Amino acid sequence: MKLEKVQKMIDDMIRVMRRALGVGLAAPHIGIPLRIIVLEDKKQYMTYKQEEELKAQDRRPFDLLVILNPKLKYNTNRTALFFEGCLSVAGYCVVVERYLDVEVAGFDRYGEPLKINATCWQARILQHACDHLDGTLYVDKMVPRTFRALENMYNPLAHGCPKLGPR
Repeated sequence: MKLEKVQKMIDDMIRVMRRALGVGLAAPHIGIPLRIIVLEDKKQYMTYKQEEELKAQDRRPFDLLVILNPKLKYNTNRTALFFEGCLSVAGYCVVVERYLDVEVAGFDRYGEPLKINATCWQARILQHACDHLDGTLYVDKMVPRTFRALENMYNPLAHGCPKLGPR
């Protein structure tokens, strides 16, 4: 983990995520076959969102996280349905059900053990990024009939689709 080559890969991942204005990136996104994720959400990424949407998502900024070999543990008591997008399928979104409380254990970029309890927005991003490590895309977990272009995100969902928000 402390090898210069690994540290450079991590720096590259952070740079790619920030340039794309993403909030999470998994190593396989950019062709690195390692179990590494980087996550970060900054206040300036939220300025284009409406206040009520940020509140509904319980979206709050958080500092950069680099996690090697993450292992998620889910608290299955609380889930919610939200629209989710992905840098792998840019310009589109789907409704996905995610756990609202997770614990992730792994190692930081220097090989030190870490454990994080995440809720709501950050928990959702952790799950999404870890899915990529297992070859899963958000469309693999989507609620049927919810795939749409971003500009159509606020149009009503198809008849029979579940209501967005906590379940």
